[in-house]
Amino acid sequence: MDTEDHAKMIIKYAGRNLLSGILFGLGIAAFIDETVFHQLLRWHHFYDKSTTDIGLISDGLFHAFSWFATIGGLFMFADLRRRRALWLKRWWGGLLLGAGAFQLYDGLIQHKVMGLHQIRYVDNVWVYDIVWNGVAILMILAGLIILFQTRKHKRKESSLDA
Repeated sequence: MDTEDHAKMIIKYAGRNLLSGILFGLGIAAFIDETVFHQLLRWHHFYDKSTTDIGLISDGLFHAFSWFATIGGLFMFADLRRRRALWLKRWWGGLLLGAGAFQLYDGLIQHKVMGLHQIRYVDNVWVYDIVWNGVAILMILAGLIILFQTRKHKRKESSLDA
């Protein structure tokens, strides 16, 4: 496949690169949240409005979701590689966008709007909220910057391999 055909292939699959990165980002952020904050630190469960047993069951379901998203994103990644249509820079932009979107959704909707759990049950929870949501916003911004750099009408042939 020559360079021009390769560039066309990558452009054709630009959306799939983005979706694969977003799915993987959602899954890996959820996996890290569940592993670190739910299991290792034991700060909270996915659902804290009931018994510890219900909290553990909810963590298991949450963990399953994270793995489905992660594996789905990786299957798409493998397919893109097989087709020689992987656009790594765009994929990383999607990953950061997906991870940041998950974390911001978790911090605002699940923690505050729905009240399923707090990041940590302490007097000054707002400090944790600011850090949690601030990191989410930084990931979203980094992902958007990368995706902005990979827009179709601004693409240069040399950036396809990046």
